[in-house]
Amino acid sequence: MPINSSALGRVVEVVAEVDTRWVLAYAASLGFDRALCLDDTRLGGPIVPPTFCVGLEWILAGDPARATVLGMTPDERIRSVQAFQDSTFHRPFRAGTRVRISSEFRYMKRTRAGTLVATRITSRDADAGDLLCETWMGSISRGVDCDVEEAGTPPPYLAAPPMPPSADTACAMIQTDYGLAHTYTECARIWNPIHTERAVALRAGLPDIILHGTVTWGLAAREILRDRADGDVRRLRRLAGRFRAPVMAGGSLAVRHAVMPDGTIAFEVDTDGGLAAMKGGVAELI
Repeated sequence: MPINSSALGRVVEVVAEVDTRWVLAYAASLGFDRALCLDDTRLGGPIVPPTFCVGLEWILAGDPARATVLGMTPDERIRSVQAFQDSTFHRPFRAGTRVRISSEFRYMKRTRAGTLVATRITSRDADAGDLLCETWMGSISRGVDCDVEEAGTPPPYLAAPPMPPSADTACAMIQTDYGLAHTYTECARIWNPIHTERAVALRAGLPDIILHGTVTWGLAAREILRDRADGDVRRLRRLAGRFRAPVMAGGSLAVRHAVMPDGTIAFEVDTDGGLAAMKGGVAELI
C-alpha cells in the first residue's frame, strides 16, 4: 500500500522512565567507558551515554501504530530500514528520571529504494521541561510507494550533508560478535526481528540478520570519543550519519575519522567487505 502523506504533521508523545538497569545495560552492550557509565555508586549515578536517546526514541519509532498511520501493512513494516540519524544533545540523560518523548512526521519522498520518511523526535525532562535531545531520524520503507513524489521540508542534515574525512584520518577496527544484535536488542530495548530472527531477515530479502544502524552509530561514537575525548561521553554534543550497506552480524567495522577545519569531526564506517556502512558522519564535541 502507498505510504499516506496525510500523516505529515502528526504528533505523538509518551513519557518513559529512565531506570538504572536500562542505562547500565545499554552502556555495557556497546562497551562505553566502565568507570563513567557502568558504576551506579557514582555520586549522581552512572553517566548515561548521550546515544542512549535511541532507546527512548524507539518507544515511538518502533510502535506498530506508526506503520498503521503511514498506511503500511505488517509485511511492509518489517522491510523498513533506518536511513539516517542526526541527534543533538542539549543536556544529559540521568538515571531515575522521567523523559517525555515527542515525534512528528516532517518529510516524505519517493526514492528508487522505496519511500523515505523523516521524523523529528524531541526528548525533554518530563518534570522540569528541559530539552535533552533533538533528533532527525530517517527511514526507508523498501519497495513501498508513496502517494506523493515529495512532501514536507527536508531535514537540515539532508539539505547540507557534511564532508567526508580528510586525508589525515584516524582508523579504529571493531570486530563484532554474531550475538551482538541480540544483546543490543535487549539492552537498548529496541526490537526489530530482522536483527535477531534469521527467518524474518530472509523473508525481508536480507542474507542474514543485520546489526541495528544505531549499533554502528553508537560504536562509531565510542571510537571517536576514545581517540578524541579520552572516552568521556559527556563531551559528545552531536552525532549524525547516513546508513548505507547493511552490517552483517558478526562482521567487522572500520571507523575512520578526522578533525575538519571548523572543528567538527567527519567520519565514515566501512564493512569488512569494503562497503560503506555509514557515510556523511559528523560528530561535534564540547
